[in-house]
Amino acid sequence: MEVKTMTTTTAPGKSHRKGISLMELTDLFPDEQTAVKWFEAIYWPEGRCCGHCGSTKTVKATHKTMPYFCTDCRHYFSVRTGTALQSSRLPLKKWAFAVYLYVTNLKGVSSMKLHRDLKVTQKTAWFMLHRLREAWTASGLDKFTGPVEVDETYIGGKEKNKPLSKRRAGSQGGSGKAIVIGAKDRATNKISAVKIDSTDKQTLHDFVNSRAAMGSMIYTDDHPGYSKVRNRHQTVKHSVSQYINGQAHTNGIESFWALLKRGYHGTYHHMSEKHLNRYVTEFSGRFNVRESDTEVQMQNVAAGMVGKRLMYSELTSD
Repeated sequence: MEVKTMTTTTAPGKSHRKGISLMELTDLFPDEQTAVKWFEAIYWPEGRCCGHCGSTKTVKATHKTMPYFCTDCRHYFSVRTGTALQSSRLPLKKWAFAVYLYVTNLKGVSSMKLHRDLKVTQKTAWFMLHRLREAWTASGLDKFTGPVEVDETYIGGKEKNKPLSKRRAGSQGGSGKAIVIGAKDRATNKISAVKIDSTDKQTLHDFVNSRAAMGSMIYTDDHPGYSKVRNRHQTVKHSVSQYINGQAHTNGIESFWALLKRGYHGTYHHMSEKHLNRYVTEFSGRFNVRESDTEVQMQNVAAGMVGKRLMYSELTSD
């Protein structure tokens, strides 16, 4: 079966790239078998291989849920095996639609919306979204060559607005928020961000060194924790309302913070500290593929789920 492509609609606000309308999406995935073939084409671009051992010595089988058999490791498997989709009983057509909603909603898609749009339970929708977020987690990121903007922001409600049982000891007013630090590479317009526990000098320097290649120019504000972070380092003095100093500014990463916070306030309303990194990964991942055609974005998410199992117990355990 030939896998359809459908990228004829101009993406909102992006005349140079192709989007997919809802009507086109239904044409792209008219039935379950088409969705299966779409995932297979992404997961097995060079031909079918076993999700258990990677062998290409496979044959079709008559198993109800595992349509293929590996003659090397002697296991049945499907296109879901070895991916974040493994153990999911939902039709792959619903997963394809979930991927579409995930990449096209710039401020995120809530589990309540996914629950209504896909006719699944809210619990299932919540788990689906966390599985999709796994796609953009990466163990080894290429370091940015720069210039690199670095900045930190604070996420969460004020301590005084929290129930007494959830307030941190000794915290008052605006304290107690989670801290997120991020870097934007001006050369590629890519973002990398992560939750941190402190804004001390060691933490900030460690982040810069993990994200920016040696020799790259670093731009930050005048937070003392960035002092002497690199030989090539320029600052803007936010403390005295200076926001641009020649080429030195952090406007790019601050624009990303604005998008993240619009998602926080307008879509999710709350991001638990336990899962905050997953949400940050979602927003940075979507930002990093925003110039691609919508179907390419969808393929990027689907491909990213390979080798990334996620159990519900991992998300809910203390």
